[in-house]
Amino acid sequence: MRRFELIAPCHFGLEAVLKREIVDLGYDISEVSDGRVTFLGDEEAVCRANIGLRTAERILIKVGSFEAGTYEELFQGTKTLEWESFLPANARFWAAKAASVKSRLFSPSDIQSVVKKAIVERLKGIYHVDWFPEDGPSFPLRVFLMRDRVTIALDTTGESLHKRGYRKLTAKAPIAENLAAALLMLTPWRPDRILVDPFCGSGTFPIEAAMMAAGMAPGMNRSFTAQSWEHLIGQRCWKDCLEEARETADLRADTDIQGYDIDERMVEIARENAKLAGVDRLIHFQRRPVAELSHAKKYGFIVTNPPYGERLEEKKNLPALYRTLGERFARLDSWSLYVITSYENVQQDIGRRADKNRKIYNGMMQTRFYQFSGPKPPKRIQDAH
Repeated sequence: MRRFELIAPCHFGLEAVLKREIVDLGYDISEVSDGRVTFLGDEEAVCRANIGLRTAERILIKVGSFEAGTYEELFQGTKTLEWESFLPANARFWAAKAASVKSRLFSPSDIQSVVKKAIVERLKGIYHVDWFPEDGPSFPLRVFLMRDRVTIALDTTGESLHKRGYRKLTAKAPIAENLAAALLMLTPWRPDRILVDPFCGSGTFPIEAAMMAAGMAPGMNRSFTAQSWEHLIGQRCWKDCLEEARETADLRADTDIQGYDIDERMVEIARENAKLAGVDRLIHFQRRPVAELSHAKKYGFIVTNPPYGERLEEKKNLPALYRTLGERFARLDSWSLYVITSYENVQQDIGRRADKNRKIYNGMMQTRFYQFSGPKPPKRIQDAH
């Protein structure tokens, strides 16, 4: 089997969570940098990572890297890479995205154009043709420049991995599925513990939690660009990895996962999304304002993405909203609260200093993940589960 260097981009600030996931899948990490984890694996690793990783954005096969401070160096460096090992003569290929940080070359469109020309020039000599039909499988490329170091990779995923295939309908400001999964992994929550999201919107936190509880691989119900790259990754490989994922899933899990929202329409959307994900049996959704947040049991978790007040008319309601959340949380004996938000007066309004808070980028928006930890359950309760 071929060995690849695979790059998995992720949200800034969540590299450690993704690293742990990759190690748990059984692969060796070669590098961790801002918003990216690189690891080593074969064809099977490409399939298993795409189907099984909850917190990655996509899986890229690294073709090569080199230094380039001029467009001529970018052209020559790209041309020296062994593109014929990846691209058949009828491949449809293009630089889908170029990103440049602290580099002399910074125009994405120029970088994309030069990379494409250099690959065509190389393959002309290899395949002895002057023109490529580009009527075969698609090979989108990603080009990163960091301090004049160029890395070029093939995108095996296509649509970002946060698109699990279940979220047909969304809230106003939905949280990405892979970000929700990563935040859940940053908490001590486990599938045998209570989880409540009082601002559930389209249901992302409860659905991701239920998929974890059921051992359900996030990419089981979607397709990937590399499924058409049969010369690199055979259909058998995809089939076996999908089979492995199906065998691991167990929907008989006993859960207490709840999602509330003040908007009845959002509750209906969340229910529909949970159904599409195949986990509706594991979640209880209900129309309920945060002022009515309560639970009879101890040692539960609130994990939530409340309104940030992006619009001015919403901003004035935020102090009261967060104060109410704080008051309800204070009444939940021994519970823990985890909040992702860009709202700055969280601790003041909740009425307690967070035990930890962590800077995380939600898209381009800087947010913080505030962690208000409750006590651990007594040992005998832990053992009983």
